[in-house]
Amino acid sequence: MSVDKSEKTRILVVDDEENLRHMLQVMLKKQGYLVETAADGAEALEKARRGDPTFILCDIRMPNMDGRAFLTECASQGIGATIIMMSAYGSVDDAIDCMKLGAYDYISKPFNAEEIALVLKKAEERERLKEENQRLRREMQEAGSLGNIVSRSERMAEVFQLIRKLADYKTTVLILGESGTGKELIARALHYHGSRKEAPFVAVNCGAIPEQLLESELFGHVKGAFTDASSDKRGLFEEADGGTLFLDEIAEMPAPLQVKLLRVLQDEEIRRVGGGTSKKVDVRVISATAKDLGALAAAGSFREDLYFRLNVFSLTVPPLRERLEDVPLLVEHFLEKHGERMGKRGVVATPELLRVLVQYPWPGNVRELENCIERGLVLCDEALDLASLPDAVRRSIGLERRRQQPPQPESLSIKAGAEQLERELIRRALAQTGGNRTHAAKLLEISHRALLYKLKDYSIE
Repeated sequence: MSVDKSEKTRILVVDDEENLRHMLQVMLKKQGYLVETAADGAEALEKARRGDPTFILCDIRMPNMDGRAFLTECASQGIGATIIMMSAYGSVDDAIDCMKLGAYDYISKPFNAEEIALVLKKAEERERLKEENQRLRREMQEAGSLGNIVSRSERMAEVFQLIRKLADYKTTVLILGESGTGKELIARALHYHGSRKEAPFVAVNCGAIPEQLLESELFGHVKGAFTDASSDKRGLFEEADGGTLFLDEIAEMPAPLQVKLLRVLQDEEIRRVGGGTSKKVDVRVISATAKDLGALAAAGSFREDLYFRLNVFSLTVPPLRERLEDVPLLVEHFLEKHGERMGKRGVVATPELLRVLVQYPWPGNVRELENCIERGLVLCDEALDLASLPDAVRRSIGLERRRQQPPQPESLSIKAGAEQLERELIRRALAQTGGNRTHAAKLLEISHRALLYKLKDYSIE
């Protein structure tokens, strides 16, 4: 039965056996593919460069240039076709060697039309994931972005617009938003898109430094100011002179320091701890908090005059649950960011995973999503799938419950129960290996051929 394809997929068959080439050509044409053949690796390289096939079915053992040499040359010449190896002499070691050299999968001779169709269907799914990955990259480039912030939501577009308007001014800005929304990234965008971008950007978490040390950290100290002050020290205001000082978690600043900060903002002068003279500084102050600073000021737990001085302009970063349309873009951004660092470039997220991720409320916001993607990269091979999700996410969307509870057979038949269990184990193995049947067969401790037959018998795609 032929496959109706609006744009036919090109396949190159490489084998030194003429009968096999002819058989595959006839078989694949019936399935709707455009097929070209080559008798060895050298001929295949020439045709691959000229014909740009989507898939290549290549024998391992051939004269002149064998399959391994062909794989190496394809990689060096930038031939991007998905390559599936064939061999009558194959073994698991052969498969692993070829896949290390860049092959997508491996199939043993002899094979039938159903096996070839199944291999190509999975390869087409892989190509679809690659195209989806490229589409997301294009969307990332087209979407609104500032620095490391990517978004296509209307609410973030408003934030970006305000950042561009405020960037060149020294005006203080208060950034509001839940923990993990990326308030420091907003502060950096304000700095690096303005006239102070060549000067220092200095950040400090007001809640992470003990009260007795925070004053020295901000304003510096002179030698002998206190027991451990063995020499003069510049404070962060002096470090940021000409640039920007970012005060994160400003609501945690102790009351005595609030008075001194207000004075610095009004007079643009700092005095080191233990010092007798003041020094002029030119610093733009940006602050941030996850708390309702206005309510704290009204309640008397934060200085109201300092609140008004910090809040000349405010920017509110929306939580991720209110801009879930950004999740696919952020996933792609983090895959690229961490994939390169971890040596896993090219890993993509499956459509099923993306559908799940946009249903999760993300209480930890963008930071939680980034941690989720980084964790998934550690666990996955070719694709980021549902098996790589953290337990908290799985529980929230009901996957953990389904995973932990074994399937209940509909009858007391041992045969029916065994078949149901086999289906479940096969699905789990395929999910864990990103759909790679060779790896899945190893996890299941069955042969690759046996897995192909079970996939057919159980109608598992």
